[in-house]
Amino acid sequence: MELGDRGSRPGSPFGANLIAPCGINCGVCMAYLREKNHCNGCRNLGQNLRKSIAACRIRRCDKREGMFCSSCTEFPCDRLRHLDERYQKRYDMSEIENLITIRDNGVEKFLETEYAKWCSDTGILCVHDKKYYEMREDERDS
Repeated sequence: MELGDRGSRPGSPFGANLIAPCGINCGVCMAYLREKNHCNGCRNLGQNLRKSIAACRIRRCDKREGMFCSSCTEFPCDRLRHLDERYQKRYDMSEIENLITIRDNGVEKFLETEYAKWCSDTGILCVHDKKYYEMREDERDS
């Protein structure tokens, strides 16, 4: 499967290339949404590669056979469980649930549900600080 720039929804701010191997949607991450010290996401390893992404053991895992942790025979591993616990407690988000949705329904369907969950006329809701960030005009739902 190849990761496209955008999802199936025309003008969507979320593309498959923004879904990290662990199931986090980088498109709703504060580091991705902010302008200063902008991060390009876990899969976009060129410019602005953050140290935390470079060092991420989940992203660099060589046991995963596909694009996502759900393709691993050890899914969900202890590292992913710990990350998932932290995100459920702090941000009411589950990477494991995201990965199951992707595995069972495909990344395009997942991107559609992510758009409905995080995007509105107000902008894109950040999972970390619960603030809305402005959506570019070409990212708005028609």
